[in-house]
Amino acid sequence: MNKNKLWIRIDNRLVHGQVIENWLPYANVKKIVVVNDELANDEVQQTIINLAIPQGIHLIFTFVENVLSTLNKYCSEKGSGNIFLLFASCRDAKKAFELGLSFNHLNIGNIHYDTGKCQVCEHIALSEEDKQCLRFFEENGIDLDFRCIPNQPINIKKIW
Repeated sequence: MNKNKLWIRIDNRLVHGQVIENWLPYANVKKIVVVNDELANDEVQQTIINLAIPQGIHLIFTFVENVLSTLNKYCSEKGSGNIFLLFASCRDAKKAFELGLSFNHLNIGNIHYDTGKCQVCEHIALSEEDKQCLRFFEENGIDLDFRCIPNQPINIKKIW
């Protein structure tokens, strides 16, 4: 791949207003890669999501197992701009990392509360699997960043 910067985010909402209005301009993004097996298989949902994307931004959907080949295919041309990878879960981001996706910074934007999860701040609730996943990333030198939007850092109590 070229020297374009990869921005990696976990957000179970995937493409939504905070990403479009705040992160894309902040990160100077030209391509969004949604790495989600369910959406990669659903052309109707892809069409609906595409309606929200500003002109000049290329939206790509891929399966987790295909993330590297997708990046090489669609994002390797010079001057293509920064790339924003969106994962719905920590599990999917970890799988992509284990498959060879290289990154050293991970933004955790939103993980909804559900039964059995521990709320660590207003926008993040972690299951035991999520906690193990975050430990995995830290043990592999990944800087964890807990922000919904770029200019609002969130301090959370580390529980993993």
